[in-house]
Amino acid sequence: MAATLLSPRDPAESTRRAHTWTTQDAARTYGVCDWGRDHFSINEVGHLTVSDARGKVDLKELVDHLKTRGVAPPLLLRFSDLLRARLEGLNDAFASAIRRYRYGAHYQGVYPIKVNQNRAVVAGVVGHGRRCRFGLEVGSKPELLAAMAMLDNAQSLLVCNGYKDAHYVETALLASKLGRRVMVVIEKPSELLLLKQAAEKLNIVPRIGVRMRLSSRGAGRWEKSVGARAKFGLSAPEILLAVERLKGWGMLDSLQLLHFHMGSQITAIGAIEAAMCEGARTYVELVKLGCRALRYFDVGGGLGVDHDGSQTRTDASLDYSVQAYADAVVAGMMAVCDNDGVAHPVLVSESGRALVAHHSVLIVEVVGVSRVADPRDVKAPADDAPDVMHQLWALQNNVTTDNVRARFRHAVDDHQQALSLFNRGELSLAQRGYCERAFWGACRRMLEVTGEMAHVPEELARLEDMLRDTYFCNFSIFQSLPDAWAIGQLFPMLPIHRLQERPDRRGALADITCDSDGKIDAFIGPRKHNSTLPLHHDNGEPYYLAVMLTGAYQEILGDRHNLFGDTHVVHVQFDDEGRYLVGDVFAGDTNTDVLRHVGYLPELLLRRVRTHVEVAVKHGSMTLDESRNLIEHYRQALDAYTYLA
Repeated sequence: MAATLLSPRDPAESTRRAHTWTTQDAARTYGVCDWGRDHFSINEVGHLTVSDARGKVDLKELVDHLKTRGVAPPLLLRFSDLLRARLEGLNDAFASAIRRYRYGAHYQGVYPIKVNQNRAVVAGVVGHGRRCRFGLEVGSKPELLAAMAMLDNAQSLLVCNGYKDAHYVETALLASKLGRRVMVVIEKPSELLLLKQAAEKLNIVPRIGVRMRLSSRGAGRWEKSVGARAKFGLSAPEILLAVERLKGWGMLDSLQLLHFHMGSQITAIGAIEAAMCEGARTYVELVKLGCRALRYFDVGGGLGVDHDGSQTRTDASLDYSVQAYADAVVAGMMAVCDNDGVAHPVLVSESGRALVAHHSVLIVEVVGVSRVADPRDVKAPADDAPDVMHQLWALQNNVTTDNVRARFRHAVDDHQQALSLFNRGELSLAQRGYCERAFWGACRRMLEVTGEMAHVPEELARLEDMLRDTYFCNFSIFQSLPDAWAIGQLFPMLPIHRLQERPDRRGALADITCDSDGKIDAFIGPRKHNSTLPLHHDNGEPYYLAVMLTGAYQEILGDRHNLFGDTHVVHVQFDDEGRYLVGDVFAGDTNTDVLRHVGYLPELLLRRVRTHVEVAVKHGSMTLDESRNLIEHYRQALDAYTYLA
């Protein structure tokens, strides 16, 4: 473990200064050259940039520009060109695989809008995907209603998943009257009869899909979402029963799609290949059973995002590329079909995370830093000071790699002794404060020495965690990064500026909610996951951090803990000359917005406060001028942003 918290008196300081920090060092430190290689980089002035084939934008320049327009962090930046690039990249990967293997059908994807139902995102997918017949997938009645209005391409698929009631099924069937290719996917056996009754009632011939329950094991955080006890899908006996029922009803030609889902964020290509084998075999067997109209094979979601750039099977990464994924799907399906002489089906995937994660960037501002003591802050105690003060002071002097372990143990013991003496009334508060500073100063000096060790003992490895700074940021993790809090999802994080400077601090992040869980202490590093993030000291100017790859799930899963609402959202795109243009700007929630959400009517709140003010004036605890000021302040506060100004 390399220590970065070095003081000028450290003998390694001169060596450290000898290497001039560059933006390439920053790119390696924060992994930008790994997770960000397609769309993110650092420019020559040390600012984080976002780019695609059409242009590039300096994020610090953009944030400064938005602040002049009254749009300050926290804010979410959406880059529609990245959404287009990801969609086209996925389609091109399948097109390349189809050409290379001479596959006998085409590919057309659908976007599962549960990943991000925001209208602008869905509209972007529909618009950018029109050329390649990209469609939508829905899993609920509200999502279906949105998709019916947004999808305007008769060649695209509208795949209806999720548990269904009669109204859902009837609405889906009626959507087909709009000229859409609507696939009603059967998730459980009882839905088949429901669909038959709705089709007869409306006199509409349905297009039916069946979701099979995979036995193949997934890979990654959600690998248990498949298997015999999975929440969704039909088992092999249930699929056979469904085929028999459709045949008996004279509806077998309505069965046009077979669907499976292998779980979200699949980390291993081997799991995809195994699922393809099982799914393709099921498809072939259904065709051999007489399902002649079956022509779509939907492999569901699972295409992952490499959050840490390591290209490994960790939960934050994956061991394959988009092209390798497309190759596995195309080659896997083709091999099984050719072996049994079955025509190749149209390939469908429901990739959501891989499409939209990259296009959103969360920008937050650091509003304060909490630090522990520095060795230079602690002076020698007076000669008549209690022994424990002298013991703690002495521990930070003459620390070497040979004695650092023993000194750390002594420091912990002396620190505990100081607390015991204080509790017995034998140390004053000032003396206890000195012991605290001396303890942390000694620990900081010990951390510096561990940087010279080839192997750091486990008990010393926790020094970095003990000594990390806390950077307080103006945002709510529960609203903007719920997966970081709920499941420990790692997102790339880094400053958007000062990247030409060596980061001289290490810290964790804390939000502004009144919740001890409102913190982030797991970060992506160059070779591993770290408990601290390299950051810069306060130089008196605003300091902005970016959280990358936040476009999937985070907005829709966010909650209003402490009544912090949605952040500002800004849409950015490039013009034909490669310059960035600020498009739609959606203001974040006001205090009125979030209060209404939990049942408080602002007009009634204002009326009650007026009543309280009148009572205060009557009792003489407030003047008339003060009452007017309070009411005006309260009215303005209702209309203000929920975050710090």
